[in-house]
Amino acid sequence: MKILVVIRQVPDSTTNIKIRPDGEDIVRDGVKMVLNPFDEFAIEQAVRLREAKIDVESITALLVYSGKSPDAMRTTLAIGADDGIHLQDEACDKLDELQLAAVIAALVRDAGYDLILIGKMEIDLDTGELGPALAELLDIPHVGVTTKLEVAADGKAFVANRRIEGADEILEIPLPALLACEKGLCEPRYPSLPNLMKAKKKPVKVITSADVPGFAELVAEYGGTTVHQLEPPPERPPGKILQGEPEEVVPELVRLLRHEAKVI
Repeated sequence: MKILVVIRQVPDSTTNIKIRPDGEDIVRDGVKMVLNPFDEFAIEQAVRLREAKIDVESITALLVYSGKSPDAMRTTLAIGADDGIHLQDEACDKLDELQLAAVIAALVRDAGYDLILIGKMEIDLDTGELGPALAELLDIPHVGVTTKLEVAADGKAFVANRRIEGADEILEIPLPALLACEKGLCEPRYPSLPNLMKAKKKPVKVITSADVPGFAELVAEYGGTTVHQLEPPPERPPGKILQGEPEEVVPELVRLLRHEAKVI
């Protein structure tokens, strides 16, 4: 089984993020970039399949990111990926998720991957479009927000639990397929220092948009999302403290919850 893990590099959630004055992007100077947390579940699941004696031929990480020496790739290799593909090109910085899916599909369509794993969404944009779009463009089945995975002994199908409102949906899917990983699927391991050092020696193929078949045509065909402006969330209004006897406070509390908070 050949596994592809699609990873994204995102701003560290513990970093103080500021929006540029023009509202077109965040201030990236000094911002630490890390492996997207949901993609940690994807690489961990890939490694666990190998550890479960599933016949895993290779685990490849794919990253689209214009920067050099990305921490996300190094972390993924340290956790257990065998090699990586780094599409490093500033032309990819402005791609929306549908365009990005088209570009990745063009890269991997003929590579023979049996299973593609990806986090359910990026923590910065929270769109969750990339996984389903990539599966659609590759014409393979996919399961989103997956919380459990079992692979058949012959390695030709898997059974996955998908979280839906109020329940879990259990699906049997033939391979090749794509799996969007949700929190709860597995507990990601921390890469050890020795493995981080070994990751430096693992092969990473660096390519550009020129290596993507029909890159310009794909970008033109699948474009359509425009970010007009980034804005910080509005400040929370100050809380209210109700004082008095219970028989006086309770009616006022009910009124506020009903007419102001609109939760009852």
